[in-house]
Amino acid sequence: MAVQASLALDTGPANRLTAWEPEHWPVAPGWRPVIESFLLSTAGRQLGSFIQERLAANAVVYPAKPFRALETISPGEVRAVVLGQDPYHGPGQAEGLAFSVPAGVKLPPSLRNIFKERQREFGLPIPAQGSLAAWARQGVLLLNTSLTVEDGQPASHAKRGWELLTDALLAEVAAKASPCVYMLWGGHAQGKAALIESTTMRHGRDALMLQANHPSPLSASRPPVPFIGCGHLGLAHRWLVERGRELVF
Repeated sequence: MAVQASLALDTGPANRLTAWEPEHWPVAPGWRPVIESFLLSTAGRQLGSFIQERLAANAVVYPAKPFRALETISPGEVRAVVLGQDPYHGPGQAEGLAFSVPAGVKLPPSLRNIFKERQREFGLPIPAQGSLAAWARQGVLLLNTSLTVEDGQPASHAKRGWELLTDALLAEVAAKASPCVYMLWGGHAQGKAALIESTTMRHGRDALMLQANHPSPLSASRPPVPFIGCGHLGLAHRWLVERGRELVF
């Protein structure tokens, strides 16, 4: 019944994007200059026009809070980055945090594989709910490279300008966060490795980059670096503890 109730609620305006008002979406200190610079750019204006047009055409756009990953922590407070591609496109799933779903929603396969790795590394049971908000509160930036999507249409808002903003946000983290672990799962996330590496080196930041296949069942067990058994959560935890930073996945 909990899942059914969550899905029913998702059709309402509180659970989907209703207006393009990024200047009013709350973010933690430190993100706003990056966002404002993007919004003033040609790409930012084009993205805004596109989303306004889709909303005017009654498209169902998720999530309700595209900047939610930026609400809890400032760039310099980030201790780990988990990079996704775009939000979940099913009813009731997207909540603005990469790989995370609201409590009461069935665990997506990729998230279940993440929890299996957590179980293997730490001996913890697979949670009954899939919200990763507790990770975000500890300093994990759960960022998708595209921050909106339309119902039932994966990657429908990809290559519309979001990627330029999220690259700038990643660069801001790489310039200010230290120590910080970057967990890049899948080819799309790994495409950001050069940006992160060059920025951390230029600013002298202490960083650990971990790369593996995407946790999706389609690739989680495949070479060259299977996600299943990669041990990234444990490696990240131990590396941060050695530097005096506690992070509990």
